[in-house]
Amino acid sequence: MAILYGIIWCFTTFQTGQSDESVLLEKLQHQADCWNAGDIECFMADYWQSDSLMYIGKSGITYGWHQTLERYKLNYPDSDAMGNLRFEVISLKQIAPDWYFMVGKWNLERKIGNIGGHFSLLWRQIDGAWVIIVDHSS
Repeated sequence: MAILYGIIWCFTTFQTGQSDESVLLEKLQHQADCWNAGDIECFMADYWQSDSLMYIGKSGITYGWHQTLERYKLNYPDSDAMGNLRFEVISLKQIAPDWYFMVGKWNLERKIGNIGGHFSLLWRQIDGAWVIIVDHSS
């Protein structure tokens, strides 16, 4: 089975010309671009659209894509609250053929006061698309 995953990974990488790592970094930048445009739904596009999505923040655990979207909308109701998002990736490690673990920093520059912290994301390739299945942000 591992050989089959390796063949599929090589075929996909050479076919698209992009490594999985560069795809994930582009997805993260796309999230920041969506956030900075004030579009939370766009920001959430790379999250797993499942009730099993897990978001862990200072208020505890939120399960599900829709619940996570509503949490973001509640905590960031307008452009002043959203500010300008910037990510810095510290580590990106493949832990299985279709799983990556990413650790980094996030920063929001806002008129109402800057905030920031660290994040860890568990990415999984499902049906050919990389999605975030666990987000722990503090």
